[in-house]
Formats: sequence, C-alpha cells, structure tokens
Amino acid sequence: MSTENADAGGGTEPHPNAAQDVIAVDGDDEPTGLANRLDAHTGEGQRHRAFTALVFDEEGRILLAQRAANKRLWDTHWDGTVASHPVKGQSQIEATKQRLEEELGVTPDQYDDLEVTDRFEYKRRYEREGLEWEVCAVLQVTLQDITLDPDTEEIEGLLWADYDLLYENPEWYRQLRLCPWFEIAMRRDQEGETVADGRVGFER
Repeated sequence: MSTENADAGGGTEPHPNAAQDVIAVDGDDEPTGLANRLDAHTGEGQRHRAFTALVFDEEGRILLAQRAANKRLWDTHWDGTVASHPVKGQSQIEATKQRLEEELGVTPDQYDDLEVTDRFEYKRRYEREGLEWEVCAVLQVTLQDITLDPDTEEIEGLLWADYDLLYENPEWYRQLRLCPWFEIAMRRDQEGETVADGRVGFER
C-alpha cells in the first residue's frame, strides 16, 4: 500500500502513521532496519518491535485502559495498560516512560520499579483493517501514587480490576473486549511462561 495517500477510510488525506517508522526485527528481536508504520500494519505486515506495560496499584489491581474509538486497530478494546512502539535509538523502558506520561499523565516520581518481565512474538489480524505482527516486550510497574490524567485522544475509559480474578474468571468480564497482546501477556505472566532474559517466547 502506498503510504503517501493511505488513510483509514479510503480517502485522500494522509494517515498520521504514514509518516512514522517502527523498528523491524527478526524472530530474536534483533533490528533489521526501519519499516513504515502503516505498511507494517497492513497487507501481510512486517514483524516489528513493540511493548505493552502492565500498570498495577499497591493492592495488586491492574489498570485497564480503553483504547480510543479513533484507533484504526482494536478501537474501543481494553488494554492492560498502555502499548506502543519504541523508535530508533529508544529503549523499551524509555519508550514506556514516555507513553505512561503521554497517555496517562503518570510521571516517574509515581513509581520506581519499572522493568521488562517478558518478551514474545505474536501475529493477529483485526477485521479488514490490518494486523499486528510484533515482538512485544512486557513491562510491569506499580504506582505508589495512582493519580491519573488520561489523554482522551488515546484513552476513553479506565478501570481498576483484580488481576487474579480477571485471569481466573474471564466470564465475569466478558463485556470487556480485551486486546490480544494483553491477553497473551496476562496468560504468560499468570502461568509462569515469561522469558525476561532477552529470549523470545512464541505465540502462534
């Protein structure tokens, strides 16, 4: 797909993602170059680096964030908690700190334990809109101060949920459509399948 006039609805205005790049990687999460962000999420896609951050409070609840309706992929689905892509030269931790502040208004003085806890590869399609093919790092953080200031262009709803109950009793939360990368990250975490030493777990 051409990225010069590509958009989400077939019009002529450039899609915002058409001017952005993601880091293309191999199956071991080693960079192979840059890929246009829109191209990486359409057609057959291209494997690229991503992250998701699971945000907890001191009671062990996880913060679920509803993706805004203007998102092209997995719009209005619930994430746990923020997810995005690092840019060239940016570490997963640096990218996560940036997104926590941009999306939730959470600053580093509200936590001190942000760390990478897992890394896995997955590929999922979303309706006719595109796909995610990512090597996704999982980071976890506990907020000592749960003050939030969400960006409503990114997040349309917030919900604190008991992490164990969410995993053990999904039928209680069936009204929430969860993002696939979050479901994978939660299952791997709860079932002890994480690989935090730089290796990559595979989800097919």
